[in-house]
Amino acid sequence: MILTDEHRQLQRTVRSFVQQEINPRVDEWEKAGGFPTHELFRELGKLGLLGISKPEAWGGLGLDFSYEAVFLEELGAADCGGVPLSIAVQTSMATPALANFASDELKEEFLTPAISGEKVASIAVSEPGAGSDVAAIKTRARSDGDDYIINGEKMWITNAPSADFFCTLVNTSDGKPHQNKSLIVIPADTPGVSVGKRLHKMGMRSSETAPVAFEDVRVPKRNLIGDEGSGFLLQMLQFQEERLAGAALTIRGLENCISQTIDYVRDRQAFGASLLDNQTIHHSLAEMQTEVECFRALTWRAIEAYIAGQDVTTLASMAKLKAGRLCRSIPDKCLQFWGGMGYIEETLINRYYRDCRLTPIGGGADEVMLGIICKLMGILPSRKKTDTANKPAKEASTVGE
Repeated sequence: MILTDEHRQLQRTVRSFVQQEINPRVDEWEKAGGFPTHELFRELGKLGLLGISKPEAWGGLGLDFSYEAVFLEELGAADCGGVPLSIAVQTSMATPALANFASDELKEEFLTPAISGEKVASIAVSEPGAGSDVAAIKTRARSDGDDYIINGEKMWITNAPSADFFCTLVNTSDGKPHQNKSLIVIPADTPGVSVGKRLHKMGMRSSETAPVAFEDVRVPKRNLIGDEGSGFLLQMLQFQEERLAGAALTIRGLENCISQTIDYVRDRQAFGASLLDNQTIHHSLAEMQTEVECFRALTWRAIEAYIAGQDVTTLASMAKLKAGRLCRSIPDKCLQFWGGMGYIEETLINRYYRDCRLTPIGGGADEVMLGIICKLMGILPSRKKTDTANKPAKEASTVGE
């Protein structure tokens, strides 16, 4: 895809924000296990960066998803993965279904302040016993007149400690697992909503993650997104944008791993010469950069198809799978070239190594992506073809949902 002058201007705006407002404070936020979410989101909102592809009627810029992808790709150049992840939850995980399928009343109450940064959004799908298998969630919403009464527990919820509302997937009937679910907006200050202690994670330490429990939580039925029983489908559609966003978000971080490793091995001396002079090392770095460029091309091909209104389930799953694969291999190879320094937490390569490890798990594990791709290629074993006939692909929720 050829970027326009408008795309380039957006790139410069995001790059400046990352360099001036995020990177100087990353070390502090990593140690604290979180960042001032409302404060940073309000600044992003003032620049229009939280509603790039959202409708103008609700405060967005009304641009196509290519501009959102430019924003996310540049955001991924930050010196940590946690802050970009929290922002992407706001823009590309918790609000797409709200923007596309909610009532005008619901958009006014929740989408508009999410775009301005006045409210922090969170997506609540995963549960202690239902991560990759979304159809297995247990949280229930019982009808009671004009309200729902909700009980259940969600796990690994990014932004939960700061969230003002949760876009929550629940069971609203005892029907078939793919037809009995609904998406409901639950304000965080509703009686019966409780956020647990922040989880201490291997990486993504500057993003706040916690369990959320719902005990006899009463919300009006007008908080329903779309039709009752359509939640699984709406969440699957939302996953496609989430996975494109997740892929775009990893590109610049991978490039940073490579460029910073080049700088380090150029200066590092061993056996009387620069490590960069070793053919094994500089060939490996060249191959890694080539892999990133191939990954970028796949991601942008998927984005173009998405903008054109095509079904991008296969391409988005492939881009997410490739993101997961490269996020495991590239930081690992680069860290090896740093030697003992790479094992020290204070180095950026160490942080990239820890943060990137979430990618092949969150937003749909690699194994789930392979299952989706195989199904759409028609190459599942014959038994599985019979078992899954006329059923939606089993999808994955994400650490952070």
